[in-house]
Amino acid sequence: MIDLSAINKFLENLSPWQLAVLATLLKGAIVLFVLLTFAGYAVYIERKIIALLQHRVGPNRAGPWGLLQPLADVLKLLTKEESLPPFTNKVLFTLAPAIITITGLLGFAVVPIWDGPWFVIADLNLGILFFLALSSLGVYSIVLGGWACNSKYAVLGGLRAAAQMISYELSMALSLLAVVLAAGSFQLSQIARVQSPVWFIFLQPIGFFVFLTAMVAESRRTPFDLPEAENEIVAGFHTEYSSMKFALFFLGEYMGIVLLSFIISIAYLGGWSGPFFSGPWWLFLKVAFFIFFFIWIRATYPRIRYDHLMLLGWRYLLPLAILNLVLTAVIVLTFPGLVPHAVR
Repeated sequence: MIDLSAINKFLENLSPWQLAVLATLLKGAIVLFVLLTFAGYAVYIERKIIALLQHRVGPNRAGPWGLLQPLADVLKLLTKEESLPPFTNKVLFTLAPAIITITGLLGFAVVPIWDGPWFVIADLNLGILFFLALSSLGVYSIVLGGWACNSKYAVLGGLRAAAQMISYELSMALSLLAVVLAAGSFQLSQIARVQSPVWFIFLQPIGFFVFLTAMVAESRRTPFDLPEAENEIVAGFHTEYSSMKFALFFLGEYMGIVLLSFIISIAYLGGWSGPFFSGPWWLFLKVAFFIFFFIWIRATYPRIRYDHLMLLGWRYLLPLAILNLVLTAVIVLTFPGLVPHAVR
């Protein structure tokens, strides 16, 4: 039996800063466990949904309804031989897969799931900037991984990822800046809080469209999966990777999908607010919808051409993002009553 009196006595002897550190570590451990568990089953969910959309069967052999398929995949990757191609930069080759996973996990530190200090690891005042900084750092994993392999296909994949990130990161940041102007805060919990009267998707339809397109490109998912186009560059930046290094790249990808789904749900759909009442289940439902959206477009649309990818980012999305930011600034300053809690 757990001695609750001993735990209470231990907690009473802690100073306030020690309690704060302990609470942060506890919340971080819970988030880490949930994310790593979900990442394994995200692959299973994606394969099942794509099979349904394309009239196929999907995984159904490992366990009932194929539920043990993620465990089988993990065991397979753990037992596969580690390969280290000749003439590689061994340090960067090993470090690159870890970067994308770490940046993806760190992004969840500022994501609130409900209103209150216990429902976010670190409710930073600059949460939006923290998210944008980590999303920019994540591309270093792809670029370094491609360069360290000393393979032409991998280098091309890394260069494509860098160009894609530069093209769409600007549009994503500008669309979020319009949300910051409307909410009057960089804090994600505050942005969700001020949307209780009306969600920003109705006040920022152009920004929502820009962010939705940019987040698919940032995650390097179909139809923007040019950095790993198998019919052009074999598999791109991860061509030479195997075993758990290969798995870490895709763990980071799925972490990015979940993180972007949380950000768009909080920034444009009011986070945990919903019809009649509010609660974290509303946020989880919205996140589940956007995860389904990622899977849906993968099963529906083909990969676009690389020049079309650049054209969409620079000629259309970036001017739309700038126009949306300027219009938001004019409305906030001229008609502050139209925007809830706008900066006056």
